[in-house]
This record gives sequence, structure tokens and C-alpha cells, in this order.
Amino acid sequence: MPGSQTPVRQSPQKRGSIGSRGPAFWRSLGPGLITGAADDDPSGIATYAQAGAQYGFALAWTLVLAYPLMVAIQAICARIGRTTGRGIAGNLREHYPTWTLSVIVGLLFAANVLNIGADLGAMTESLRLLVPVPVWLGVLLFGVITASGQILLEHTRYVGILKWLTLSLLAYFGALASVRVPWTELIHGLVWPGLHLDQSFWLIVVAIFGTTISPYLFFWQAGQEVEDTKSMASRQPLLRQPGQATRAFARIRLDTLVGMGFSNLVALAILITSAVTLKSGRSVPIETAAEAAVALRPIAGASASLLFALGIIGTGLLSVPVLAGSAAYALGEARRWPVGLSRAPLRAKAFYASIALAITLGAVANLLRIGPMKALVWAALLNGIVSVPVMAMVMLLGARTDVMGRFCISRRLKLTGWTATALMAVASVVFLYSSL
Repeated sequence: MPGSQTPVRQSPQKRGSIGSRGPAFWRSLGPGLITGAADDDPSGIATYAQAGAQYGFALAWTLVLAYPLMVAIQAICARIGRTTGRGIAGNLREHYPTWTLSVIVGLLFAANVLNIGADLGAMTESLRLLVPVPVWLGVLLFGVITASGQILLEHTRYVGILKWLTLSLLAYFGALASVRVPWTELIHGLVWPGLHLDQSFWLIVVAIFGTTISPYLFFWQAGQEVEDTKSMASRQPLLRQPGQATRAFARIRLDTLVGMGFSNLVALAILITSAVTLKSGRSVPIETAAEAAVALRPIAGASASLLFALGIIGTGLLSVPVLAGSAAYALGEARRWPVGLSRAPLRAKAFYASIALAITLGAVANLLRIGPMKALVWAALLNGIVSVPVMAMVMLLGARTDVMGRFCISRRLKLTGWTATALMAVASVVFLYSSL
């Protein structure tokens, strides 16, 4: 609850933590940067690689279109968390029927578990390209690393580690630098939609929008804004300290613009690299991120393949905690548990148990040989059901004076946010229809 005096695991004035180092611009980035980078998880990498391998630059425009939409919806989620001192699920619990929240949280948790399993599998397959380890050992190793980091490390230090992990995505710019890009074709793909009539084309379009605008990102970024009000003594929810609003909203705007921009540039780098190297002369479609890394080796060289594989591992170490953490935030707030990575584990047992459970179930699903593509299809199906209702309720929350006080979202954010909601509604209907 806002204003809770529950002890936290770190001192707000503690110096020398990873999150406090670096220039002012780097320190100003946080929830938005981590959320954007986590959006490029191994399953997202596979989607962008598929898009480039099958259709070249014809789908580059989708990332241009998605950028302002994802900025708007993520900024609204962040503003709700920073203003109210509650995450998305906490606000939904206060203002919507309990059964609605229970259904949303249940579907979100299941989708995140499936996505975690697919990501752990992709990380393991990428590791096996470098070191011949058994699959079970790789899944266990990455599962333990991602769970223990959240449970054992202080919040400020752990967030700092996640921020530095976002730099692992620079590997994809390195892979891009190893290929020759036909710039005229790329620019045409960015500004002019290349449209095809076949069903698979539109399914990939839907997959790209579903990957870039995904429900777990809403819960995570809002939750991290709430965490900052707990772990930094100088910050309070804006409903209690309205004088902090100007600076807080400016930081959120910058953080979200940079984070989502970085996310889309990385996605574009993956799509371009795949379009240049994999579109011609490959009869077997790319289905996983690790397969894309393998396919790059004979065409773009060992260095590009290595960078691609290392990027998968790096972004997996970032995205799995975000997936598990967002599920725990949603479940904990819905159940009125003490939640937050800033709390000591013994003071938020159910919250941390939820993180461990989500990662464990994902690992078990992977070891039971539930195929990654099958897991991702089911995850996308569940996300398609959840995303539109959540986005609509978030938009309504952001416009309510009894929720946001005098900090209701602007007309521009309303227009862009509702556009994103409408687009996701169309995308979800198309995906659900094609899946039935």
C-alpha cells in the first residue's frame, strides 16, 4: 500500500551500488530501459528473425509503427504506478470486479510461465552452440541464476545488474555490422508497407505487434516505478507529493522513449541481419532464435553467429526475471500480499515464492519437452486474450480523477494509447481466429 513502512533491503543513500554509477543520463534510465530491453527476449528475437528471413525488409514498417504506440502505453503504465504508489494489478483490484482481475492474473501467469520455458530453452540451445552441455544442466543453470538474483540481491543492486544486461543487446548491432545492407531497399521497407496476401505474412505482422506490446511489460514497468518510491527516500507517490510530478514525468518520458527506442532498434537490427543473410537460399524456416544463430554461421561468418548466440543468452538473463517478476507483482497485488523486490524475502514470502514458482514451472515445461514453438503459440494465445482488456482498463484508469487526481493522462496520450488498444484488438482477433 502507498506509504507502507515495511523495511527494505537497501539504504536509499547507499553509495557504490551498480545502479548509482555512471553519468547522469545513464542514472536517469531505469524501468523504461529494462522493460524495453526485456521486450527483445529470445522468443521476440525468433519472431524478428522469422520476419526478416521470410519477407526481407517488407515488415520493417511494423517496428516504426509500433514505436509510438508502445511508448504511449508503457508511459501510461509508468505514470499510474508513480502517481498512485500501486502497480497495475493493485489499481485494478481497487476499481474493477475481483473476478475480472483473477481471470487476467491467471492467464498472465500461465502465459509468462510458457514464455519463460521457451526462453530458458533458447538460452540453453545458444549455450550449447558454445559449450556442449546437457540440456537439463543448461535449463537448471539459467533457472537458478535468474531466480536467485531476484531473491538474494538487494533491489538497487539487482536493478543495476539488469540495466547493465541491457547492453548485451548491442551484440545485435555487432552482428548487423558484419553484413552489407542494401540501404535503398531498407528505407523503402521502413516507410512503405510491403503487403502480401498470404496468411503467414499477416500472422507474422500480428506476432510482431504482440511481441512489442505485451501485457507482462505493463505490469513490470508500473511495478518498478512503485519500487522506486519505496527504495528511494526522496520519492513518494505523486498523490502524496504532487510537487515531484514535473521532474518525475520528465524522467518517465525520457526513460520510456529511450527504452522503447532501444528495443525497436535492436529488433530492427535482427530483422535486417536476417533479411540480408537468411532470406535467399534457405528452404527450412527459422523457428527459434538459436536456429537463426546457427543459420548465420555459413552465410555471415562465425563472428555474427557468436554475437547472435551471446545476445540470446544476455537478453534471456534479463527477460526471464522480468517475466517472473511481472507475474509475481500481478499475483501478489491481486491477493493483497506484501510485494516488491525492495522487501526482504522473509517479509514477502509469497511474492518471492511466486517468482521461484514461475521459473520452476517454466523449466519443468522445457524439460518435459514441450516444444518452444508450441509454448510460444499458447503464450501468444493467452496474451492475445489478456492484452486488450488490460490495455482498455489501463487507459480508463489513466483518465480517472479518482485514481490519478490532477495527473490524468493528456489528450495526446489518450489518442495514442487508444490507437494502440484498437490495433491490438484487431491483431488479437486475427491471431485467435487463425488459431481456432
